[in-house]
Amino acid sequence: MAIPVFWFGLVSLKEAWSVPEYSHGPLIPIVSAYLFLREMKFVPPTDRPVTDRWPGFWVMMVALMISTIGNVARIPDIVTYGMIVWLWGLVLLSFGAHRGIVLWTGVLHLIYMLPLPNFIYWHLSTQLQFVSSEIGVALVRSFSIPVFLDGNVIDLGVYKLQVAEACSGLRYLFPVLSFSYIFAILYQGPRWHKVVLLVTAAPLTVLMNSFRIGVIGVLVNAYGIEQAEGFLHAFEGWVIFGACVGILFVLAILMQRLTPNPMPLADTIDLDFSKLQTEFARILDHVPSRAMIALAVVMTVLTAVMYGVPQREYVEAPREDFSFYPLSYEGWEGRRQYLDPVIEGVLGADDYLSTNFAHPEEAAPVDLFIAFYKKLTEGSGVHSPEVCIPSGGWEMSRIQERTINLSIDGQPQDLLVNRAIIQKGLSRQLVYYWFDQRGRNLTGDYEAKAYAIWDAAVRRRTDGSLVRVITTIRQGEPEAAADERLKHFLNDSVGKLPRFIPN
Repeated sequence: MAIPVFWFGLVSLKEAWSVPEYSHGPLIPIVSAYLFLREMKFVPPTDRPVTDRWPGFWVMMVALMISTIGNVARIPDIVTYGMIVWLWGLVLLSFGAHRGIVLWTGVLHLIYMLPLPNFIYWHLSTQLQFVSSEIGVALVRSFSIPVFLDGNVIDLGVYKLQVAEACSGLRYLFPVLSFSYIFAILYQGPRWHKVVLLVTAAPLTVLMNSFRIGVIGVLVNAYGIEQAEGFLHAFEGWVIFGACVGILFVLAILMQRLTPNPMPLADTIDLDFSKLQTEFARILDHVPSRAMIALAVVMTVLTAVMYGVPQREYVEAPREDFSFYPLSYEGWEGRRQYLDPVIEGVLGADDYLSTNFAHPEEAAPVDLFIAFYKKLTEGSGVHSPEVCIPSGGWEMSRIQERTINLSIDGQPQDLLVNRAIIQKGLSRQLVYYWFDQRGRNLTGDYEAKAYAIWDAAVRRRTDGSLVRVITTIRQGEPEAAADERLKHFLNDSVGKLPRFIPN
């Protein structure tokens, strides 16, 4: 009866597992099941009625509420998070809160099969790319090879290597974190050993991936660009993953040697596969209770409602395509630009505008970029400039919220923006950006995500946009002059946006 409630999340989960970063996902439920059955040997049979099932029932009610919000707002991640909470509640309901609490390890391990929310994923991926690039370039330079790092591009002169998402370390980070969790649970040494194994996994993975990038750079410099492509690239990845696992084993052995009575590692890993069938039979051996009957009633009603109520239709507000955006107005003359197909794919926008505008009275042009998404609650979603701009080698600093006082068609209008200075070498630029979402002017990533959930559930709207304007700060030009240039441009442009960004 629970499948219809979580179906939307399960379908999304299957799609996420097709991505290399989460391809380990199908193995997680299998390992979690083993951990669960293994822990059941610490839950002895009871000869008296279980009277503490209701805490599990209420945990499951909270989980169903979470998943219902995810279904209504069409955010599959929320549905899958609710599913994990529901399973934990089911354990507490089945065994009772007092006995079931010890079975948490297998349920908690299921979180490793869930994808990160995209706005968190992109921030984490970008930061790991930078770290991997810096350490990898340091390794290349240790071989006296001249190399230049521009953002996440490693320039070897003849060849350039792009440190893409696949090389950020996330592809190995999640599986290694999952392995370290299993290893820590099965490891029978002191508790502080378990903690060390858990906290070592993340930095170890990043360091080893940086080593991989450095080795690829050295090989490319010596033997050509084919060393960074195809089978060798994938093989090097598997080698790094195996090396991370091996290092964790070595670390466990070394820590054992620090104990007063060290044991062989084989004796400290509790891989007990005996009586699993017996423990599995115990799962099905439960006497019906009031809490279980109440759960069955709630699940039946909820399933009937989900099948009986007509499917919720979401409003697709009318808008014009960006191809109709004017390139000449109020003295501004624009030139349309197009993104590289790879970047366009990563952006994942349903429509975008990238245009460079010049004005005869202004000392520098203004670059206007808008990305429009029909569904912010599904897919890749908006990528904040705090993620995208640094990947091009620009350092982003002095990010602050600022209110711009505009006059649109003679009417005063305040526009809230994020203002930042970006710099690459001696080049400096001024950036304004904001999230234009269903009539809301927002500046915070988390704020924008919260309103996306609210509007999907209440207003049946899932669309939204990111607007960004950039101008160069000329040599010797005060920042205030660049601010006035962007304000001049926004005065003439903001009034045109509602045609293309529905409010």
